[in-house]
Amino acid sequence: MELKDKIKLSQNIAVVSGIFCITVALLLLLNYMQMSKNDPTDSKVIQALVERLKQEPDNDALKMEIRNYDLLARKAYFNSEWQVKTGAYLLLFGAIVLAFSLRFYYSLKAKIDEPDTQHENEIASRILAQKGIIIVGAVVLILAFGASFLTVNQLQYYDINKSVSEVISNPEDEGIEVIEVGKNPTSIAGELAQTTTSEAESQMGDEVSGNMNSEIQTSEVVTEVSKTISSGSNSILAEVRKNHNAFRGPLSQGVSFSKNIPTEWDGTTGANILWKTTIPKKGFNSPIIWGDKMFLAGADAASREVYCFNRNDGKLLWTGVADNIQGSPSAMPKVTEDTGLSAPTLTTDGKRIYAIFATGDVIAFDMNGKRVWARNLGVPDNHYGHSSSLVTWDNKLFVQFDTNKGGKLIALDVASGNTVWETVRKCKISWASPVLAEVDGKYQVILTADPIVAGYDVETGKELWSVDCMMGEVGPSVAYSDGIVVAANEYARMAAIDIRTHEILWENDEYLPEASSPVAYNGLLFIATSYGVFVCYDLKTGEQYWEHDFGTTIYSSPTIADGKVFLMDNDGTMRIYEASKEMNLISENNLGEKSGPTPAFADGRIYLRGENDLYCIGE
Repeated sequence: MELKDKIKLSQNIAVVSGIFCITVALLLLLNYMQMSKNDPTDSKVIQALVERLKQEPDNDALKMEIRNYDLLARKAYFNSEWQVKTGAYLLLFGAIVLAFSLRFYYSLKAKIDEPDTQHENEIASRILAQKGIIIVGAVVLILAFGASFLTVNQLQYYDINKSVSEVISNPEDEGIEVIEVGKNPTSIAGELAQTTTSEAESQMGDEVSGNMNSEIQTSEVVTEVSKTISSGSNSILAEVRKNHNAFRGPLSQGVSFSKNIPTEWDGTTGANILWKTTIPKKGFNSPIIWGDKMFLAGADAASREVYCFNRNDGKLLWTGVADNIQGSPSAMPKVTEDTGLSAPTLTTDGKRIYAIFATGDVIAFDMNGKRVWARNLGVPDNHYGHSSSLVTWDNKLFVQFDTNKGGKLIALDVASGNTVWETVRKCKISWASPVLAEVDGKYQVILTADPIVAGYDVETGKELWSVDCMMGEVGPSVAYSDGIVVAANEYARMAAIDIRTHEILWENDEYLPEASSPVAYNGLLFIATSYGVFVCYDLKTGEQYWEHDFGTTIYSSPTIADGKVFLMDNDGTMRIYEASKEMNLISENNLGEKSGPTPAFADGRIYLRGENDLYCIGE
C-alpha cells in the first residue's frame, strides 16, 4: 500500500471513530439528562400501591402486584446498568481507536517532503481550528464519561430503593457524617500484644476507640491468650452451647441445644406466658442469653441503648447507653422502618456484651452494665440501614461491614475494641451476618454477599475459599452443617457448597428467602420465603421433601430446638414443625402482637421479641 493510501485509510478511520465517539457521547449525555429529570428512586406507581395496601392490609393480590412490580424494577435496574456500562466501554474503545488513527495519520503526513505552500494566517487558522475541535471533542468525551459514571451511581439506587418498605418510610435526613474505617490515628500495637482476657485488663479504658496500625503483621496479633483458647475450644464450645449467645444461637448456625421447649402458648389469653415486659426502645434485633441474663438493644433518633433483663422474671437489670463515642455522627443515618437504627443482634462471650448500631457505633459492656470500650467504625453506607449481627470467638468480635463502598470483615479485640485484623472483600453491599464453622479442627467465619460466598480464618482473616454464586441484595445468612454451606437470596438462587472442595453440589431457584436465613440440621435444609412458603430439602442432594404455604410475610429465621423447627411470621404467629422428611405441623401459636426477630431458647423456655414487648414462654 502506497503512502497516500495509508494516509487516506488512517484519515477515514479517524473520521469514523470520531463520529462514533461523538454519537455515543451524546447518547450518554442525553441519557444522563433524562435520568436527572426523572428520578428512578421515586416511583409514583409503587407509592400508590403501597398507600392502597395500607387501606387493604389483607389484600394478597395487591401484595403480589407490588412484589411483581418490584421484580420488574430490579430487572430494569440490571438492564440499565448493563447499557450504561457498555456505552462507557464503547466510548473508551472509540476514543482509543481515534487517538491511534490520528497519531498514525500525522506521522505519515510528516513523511511528505514538499508540504503545500500556505500563508501564515491560513496555517495559524488551521492550527487554531484543530485545537478548537480537539478541545470541544475532549470536553464532550469528559462530560460523557462523567455522565456515564453519575448515571451508573444513580441507577445503583434504583433497584434498592424500590422495595415496599423504602416507599412507606423514606425520611429525608441531611448532614450525615460519614467516617471511614481506620481514620483514627491512634496506634495500639504495644497494648494489643499485652492484651489478656482478665477483667483487670478489660478496665484499660471506658472508651478505647483507637485502631491498630495497618502495618502490624498478623503474627504479632495472635496472642498467647488466643492460642490458649484455641487449644481449649471444645470446652468453650460446650459453654457456648449451654447458652444462646448470638443471632440464631451458638456459632450463629441456627441450632439450639436447649431441651424441653414448650410448643403451646397464647399471648392474647396469657396461656404459658410466664412473663411479659415492655422494651424501652424499638429494635429488630433478637434476644441473646448467657446464664440468667438476657440482652437486647433499642434505638431512636435520641439515643442508642443496650438492655439487660433477668430472664427468670423479666426485670430490667440495667441499661447501657451508647453515647460520647469518638467519630459517631451528629445526625442519624437514613434507614427504613423495617430495619431501623438497631437491627443487628448483640453477642456475648460471658464476660462482655457487644452491640453495633446503624451509626457504625460498636460498644462493649461488662455483665454488670459497666462500659468497657466503644468506637465508631464509620457510618455504613447502607440504604436500608445496617443489619449484620455480631458474633464472637477466639477473643475476637467479628463485624461484617459490607456497604455500598465495598466489603470488609473486621476482627476486633474483645477486651479493648482495637482492630486485630481487617480483610477487604471483593463484594457489594450485604445485610447478612457472619456464621462460624469448625472445619477439620479449625474455625472459620463464613460470609455471603453479592457475588461471593467465602470463608475466612478466624486467627488471621485470610480468605480460605470463595465461590462466586450470589447476586442482588443479599440479606439471608448462610446455613452450615456437615461440611456443606448453603447460601440463598431472593431474585437470585440457592447454592449448596462443599466447604472442602469449594464445589457447588446443587442449585435451585424455585423458593428463595429475602431476609430469613436458611437452617441446616440432620441432613435437612429448611427455607422460608418472604411471602410465606416454608420448604424442606435434602441438604446433600437438593431434593425437595415438602412445602407448606401459609401466605404471610416472614423476616424471622427458622431455628432448630429440641428436634423441632420454630418459625415466627411477622404477624406474631409461631409455627412449630417436626424436623423430618415429612411435613408435620405440630402447632400454631399466636403472640398477640407483631414480631420479626428470631427467637432465643433456654431449657424449658422460649424468649420472643414482639413489636413492643419481650415475652418468656414456658409450661
